[in-house]
Amino acid sequence: MDQTTATDVPPEARVEFPENRLLIDVCGEYDRNLTAIETALGVQIVRRGNVVSVLGEAGAQTRAIEVLGALYERREMGRDVEPADVDRELRMDSVLPDSSKGTGVRAGDQMEMPVGNRIEIKTRKKLVEPRTDAQKAYVQSLFNNELAFGIGPAGTGKTYLAVAVGVNMFLGGHVDKIILSRPAVEAGERLGFLPGAMEDKVDPYMQPLYDALNDFLPGKQLAKLREEKVIEIAPLAFMRGRTLANAYVVLDEAQNATTMQMKMFLTRLGEGSRMVITGDRTQIDLPRGVPSGLADAERLLNAIPKISFNYFTSKDVVRHPLVAKIIEAYEADDPVR
Repeated sequence: MDQTTATDVPPEARVEFPENRLLIDVCGEYDRNLTAIETALGVQIVRRGNVVSVLGEAGAQTRAIEVLGALYERREMGRDVEPADVDRELRMDSVLPDSSKGTGVRAGDQMEMPVGNRIEIKTRKKLVEPRTDAQKAYVQSLFNNELAFGIGPAGTGKTYLAVAVGVNMFLGGHVDKIILSRPAVEAGERLGFLPGAMEDKVDPYMQPLYDALNDFLPGKQLAKLREEKVIEIAPLAFMRGRTLANAYVVLDEAQNATTMQMKMFLTRLGEGSRMVITGDRTQIDLPRGVPSGLADAERLLNAIPKISFNYFTSKDVVRHPLVAKIIEAYEADDPVR
């Protein structure tokens, strides 16, 4: 039988929390939150009363204790600790990043709030918090810039966070209305002529925007605001000829806008308005040979001050974990994307 030496025993870090009751909530049902931290960081966590011991590499120990501390602080504030909160704390950097590295923000963009600060978006129905550093930088850009671009793969929260910020600004009185738009482009399918009135025909294309709004506003209030045209959801083609003043405007799926459509939309920006453009360059549904207006906008506007460009990768996917793996597999098979 082999002798175990002192060097074979994993180093241990211990931290004592003030209240055992709050710590139990942090650990989650059947210690599921501790298990998530152990799996993500490659450590072992042992809880005895209000004392937590973390075994593993020194850097992983430190990170695990930081995550537990952040979750405990959240619980002290009276908020629940859900798996999404654990995921967010694990994804976030523990220190301020160098320059714009790893934040998804373009170098040179002005940021009023340090990236290390906690950011929360308050809406009528829920409190929304960015779950990755790129999402945090993106939300800061939405608050700090009158024109912002969010570019990256599906599932990274580009549209969801943009709509959340729009609802927050509307409720805070910073804008008078919210306008959400999408190009009405079929995703590789021929749907033919859809039945019903004009609204019935375009609603299927706009459904993701309805879903986001339903997350942030009570149903009756949302219906009333839509009836009063305070919140509008319309195809991109309906934007021509309008001047959008004192409004928060989102163009979703912008990779499916042509160059002329993108120019038309961007020039709708009026006094007191903010505009957000979101898109995924790998999911262009335009006819072959028709260039994407999103790519042209990146090329032409990248050097203009006060226009922010934020980029996401598969590491920022906050849907099912398999979505990130799927995106990575497609990127590996087609690097040009």
